[in-house]
Order: sequence, then C-alpha cells, then structure tokens
Amino acid sequence: MARDLSKPDHLPNLRPGREPPHSSWLPLQRRGTTPQMIGRYPDYDVFDAAGSWDDATAKVVNARLHMPADLHFFSAGEVATLRAFCDVCVAQDGEPRVPVVEMIDEKLAAGRLDGYQYADMPDDRDTWHVVLAGLDEVAEGRYGKATFAACDPDTQEAIVALLAKAQLSGGSWDSLNVKRAWSVCMRMILAAFYSHPWAWNEIGFGGPAYPQGYMRLGPMAVREPHEKPEATKEDPVSVISQDGT
Repeated sequence: MARDLSKPDHLPNLRPGREPPHSSWLPLQRRGTTPQMIGRYPDYDVFDAAGSWDDATAKVVNARLHMPADLHFFSAGEVATLRAFCDVCVAQDGEPRVPVVEMIDEKLAAGRLDGYQYADMPDDRDTWHVVLAGLDEVAEGRYGKATFAACDPDTQEAIVALLAKAQLSGGSWDSLNVKRAWSVCMRMILAAFYSHPWAWNEIGFGGPAYPQGYMRLGPMAVREPHEKPEATKEDPVSVISQDGT
C-alpha cells in the first residue's frame, strides 16, 4: 500500500539517527520492473518507449537485462563478498536485483576503466581485489566470521560504514588510501546500478533520448508524454521549509 509522502518523516535528516525508513514505505510497482518491485513511479515502465528506440539503442538496453551469469574477473572466493558488499551499498535486500555484480565483472574483465586513476592508488582492478580481501579480514578479525558475506546484515552495514568513513586499517587496508578505495568502488557500483533500466523505472528516468529526443523544455513539472507522475505530488524541499526545519 502506498505510504503518505506528504509528511517529512520519510526523509533521513528528520528521522532518529538520520536513518532512512525501511524500503516498505514505498508503493509497490504496478508496471514494469524495479529493484525489489518498489518505487516512486509505480505506473511507469521505460520500455513503453522502446518502440521509439533505434536498433543500436535497443540492443544496448536489452543487453543489460541479460547479463552473463558466469563471472570472469572476480575469483570464486571473492564473489560472495562482492555480492554482499554491492547489496549493502545500493540497499538491494531482495529480488528482483539489478545485476550490479555481473555488470562490474564484465566491465573490469573487458578493461573498460574510467580513463583516470588516483596518483596514490593502484589500478582500479587491483583496488577491487584488495577491498574484498580487506572486508573479509575485518569480518574475521572483529566479528569472528570467515567472510564478510557470512556476517548478518547489521554487521555488514557497520563494516561498510567504517569503510565509507575511511576508518579501516591494518592488513590489506594499509596498502590503500581507504578514502580513495571507497570512492573507486562506489563510482563503479553506482554507475552500474543507474545504467540499468530497472533503476530507471525506480527513479522515473525517461530512458534513451535518442532518437526520439525530449520535447518538454519548460518547467520540470511538465512531463514528457511517456512519463508518469510520482506516487506523491508534494515537494520534499517545500515540506521541510513549511515544517520549519
């Protein structure tokens, strides 16, 4: 059932501990697919516009729905930790999931990096191996678990929070600038997640602008013909201002 989004208590900064609410506050998706079948645009499906895509565009988008199951860059021993890490970073705790792991593996195996590298960091491919080893070391050293994937969800989130704050040291972490390592991993995780059409449905993104293009160049409130309204019309910024926070 759709939640009342007109109140500001669903916004992290106005909740105890600044924590976001459980994802169940979002309405269930009624059209198309989104991660965990929830989102702010329950009646939107980017594939409604697929008839306007040219062959090259359709091929690229559809390929993201059928990522190869076999991984080629990460080792069998790294995969479970990688999946758990990516799930925590993009809050995927149920199916359907955007195949972030498969997309990252395919990119790294093909050597399609971002074209730049921090001066004080190793190759991004090496960074990934070190980060995954470091996560397992923290799980074992601090929590007595064999791997990061073997930890319960709260523990996994706590470890990732320490990584995000660059508060991990010792072992593998001493070979990296930990703050940079977090940036390298998150850049690739988020790029994979938000390049997937299921994520587009979740955020109401109109999809490829070629060749149909966008017609509405006026105020943001004016939607494209293929776009759908949000589950709420309230502007969170205005709600907070009215609340005096």
